[in-house]
Amino acid sequence: MTAHEETTFKVNVKLVLVRVVVRDAKGNAVGTLHKEDFQLFDNRKPQVISQFAVEQPGTRVAMEQKTQQAVPGETPPPSEKPPSVPESYTAYLFDDVHLSFGDLATARKAAERRLDSAPPTDRVAIFSTSGQTTLDFTDDHAKLLAALRNLQPRPIARSGTYECPDVTYYMADLIQNQQDSVAIQVATVDAITCLSLPTQTAQQAQAAVLTAQSMVRAEATRQLAIGDQETRVSLSVLKGVVRRLSVLPGQRNIVLVSPGFLTPRLDVDYQDIIDLALHTQVMVNTLDARGLYVVDPMGDISNPAPQSPAEAVYKQQYATQSASAEGDVLMELANGTGGTFFHNSNDLDEGFRRVGTPPEYYYVLAFSPQSLKLDGSFHVLKVSLKNPEKLSLETRRGYYAPKHAADPAEEAKQEIEDQIFSNEEVHDLPVELHTQFFKTTDAEAKLTVVARVDVRRLRFRKVDGRNRDDLTVVSALFNRDGNYVQGNEKVLEMRLKDETLEHKLSTGVTFRASFDVKPGSYLVRLVVRDGEGKQVAAENGAVEIP
Repeated sequence: MTAHEETTFKVNVKLVLVRVVVRDAKGNAVGTLHKEDFQLFDNRKPQVISQFAVEQPGTRVAMEQKTQQAVPGETPPPSEKPPSVPESYTAYLFDDVHLSFGDLATARKAAERRLDSAPPTDRVAIFSTSGQTTLDFTDDHAKLLAALRNLQPRPIARSGTYECPDVTYYMADLIQNQQDSVAIQVATVDAITCLSLPTQTAQQAQAAVLTAQSMVRAEATRQLAIGDQETRVSLSVLKGVVRRLSVLPGQRNIVLVSPGFLTPRLDVDYQDIIDLALHTQVMVNTLDARGLYVVDPMGDISNPAPQSPAEAVYKQQYATQSASAEGDVLMELANGTGGTFFHNSNDLDEGFRRVGTPPEYYYVLAFSPQSLKLDGSFHVLKVSLKNPEKLSLETRRGYYAPKHAADPAEEAKQEIEDQIFSNEEVHDLPVELHTQFFKTTDAEAKLTVVARVDVRRLRFRKVDGRNRDDLTVVSALFNRDGNYVQGNEKVLEMRLKDETLEHKLSTGVTFRASFDVKPGSYLVRLVVRDGEGKQVAAENGAVEIP
């Protein structure tokens, strides 16, 4: 990460994060803007941008190697070659609940070609919204290909054949939730036609309408239940993948491959996903697997065209509106998290290249809403540039206010946890990280993490003649695939006399944590937080134990 201002974003319900991608007329991400170039509005009210950063997702903070092998009577120099540890994690999430066979097959082939070019520092996972295909992060190409080839459409309850009456999920929402009279009438005419209800007399016509409307409402209720269930399942799995990525120490990306889906009355669910992704630094990229999508006015074999011209017009209109709405959630997820939304193109090779490559730059804006009511209401966000100059912005459209205030102790705990599972280095406090290991047997080793904290920048509080502060020091190990192995937490309660503090100012405070490990490559993550100033330091290290 490169920042025009040193910024540490802390988890706080009163701090709203807004990730913005700015593109020029050619679609290239722009990274030369400053805080003063942006304007931010919450429910049309201008807000003060309190924190600002420009981030380059593809740039990882370099890790200084401070590892040495302990040998009695000998202290070798630090390693010259850094260990091979993962730098980027990409989860491919295939929406097999909604994808058709043809679209899934095409997307699967393009994904295979994309994985052929993955660099060795990438770790990739394959997931599906049905939960039937799951491969955790790995660099094993054969396993990845096998997981891709296991993918197939797995709708939860849809039959894929023509139903009578023909009520789609989109129409069901209009009929059941919005009481749309036109949609009810269109579905009623369809039901009368497909059921061949007699309408020769006025009495027969009235009876046919009542019968058809009853069947339409029943079918709308059924289709709404099916559609809601499939949407909830897809969003729930996506949220789970975000959480899985949040505990990995590197650049975190999701590629959601989907035809899109509807979210009536479920906006809160995907906005929660956007909030979680922002706070855990996960980028959601989306690929519309339908490609260049065109609604066929003549229908298809499984869903024939309506009988009357008027019905055909409305059916085509609903199909077009549904297709657009299905893509909206993909756009919202990508724009809201700073990712890329690829759509309206059959070149899925190019699509996977784009969604697999994060934008070169994005901006993170943060603000504290004034007089924020803890009522769970939706707030509309608008971000603009003071001088647009043919630039376009991609960002989230809003957020939901919290329903309760945050607990300070929980906030501190969450902040430390977030830093442990990040890969960004933070330097609020001067901290030195060293690692040392010695092998006890050919298959076992002891790894020691040494942290030296310079206390001169701590904000001590004077109580009863003593200088008070608490230091929380957490060391964590991750294996070569980025999985958490083990951690160690120590809390030092400092109640120092003036003369003791004077000595500590020159020598600092040293912490040691020991881990019993197997030979291999490890990423070491060190986080230090002080209780008084709430300052944080986070350092990366890596060690290769032969």
